[in-house]
Amino acid sequence: MRLRAFSLVELVIVVVIIGVIAAIAVPRMSRTAKGAGDAALWGNLATLRGVIDMYAAEHGGAYPGADEDEEQLIDQLTKKTDAAGNVGTAFGVHIYGPYLRRGFPPVPVGPNTGATGVILTVTIPLTVVVDESDTEYGWIYNYKTGEIIANTDDSDDSGTPYSSY
Repeated sequence: MRLRAFSLVELVIVVVIIGVIAAIAVPRMSRTAKGAGDAALWGNLATLRGVIDMYAAEHGGAYPGADEDEEQLIDQLTKKTDAAGNVGTAFGVHIYGPYLRRGFPPVPVGPNTGATGVILTVTIPLTVVVDESDTEYGWIYNYKTGEIIANTDDSDDSGTPYSSY
């Protein structure tokens, strides 16, 4: 009776091959995950900018959030409003919206990943307001111009700042 088994050399070769494959695959997977975050940010910003523009178009050019209150901004975008932007449910009066199902989506990139809060400001450029230390705020919004950016000064793999998306 002959025993069949792997030799030590065969085992070492298999381990080396697995190590080479891992060295190739792991960096590619991490770049793919980062690329997914970049794409998610593009998508979120496109949605938010579209929502803000639609609100302004239906409210005589006025952007949501003019009262400088984050909760009111979210209400104006997630509930029905009248022509003046007042939130309510009166039939025939509150005919605009809602524009978003829920509040702002979470920011998918940077140190504030997952944050949904919004900093309301009139500062231009918005990048001056970026404050990554306040991790509850994922977005910066200028309620006078309708501009919105992610609250991060990080950049994507090509060196483009997320704040310029």
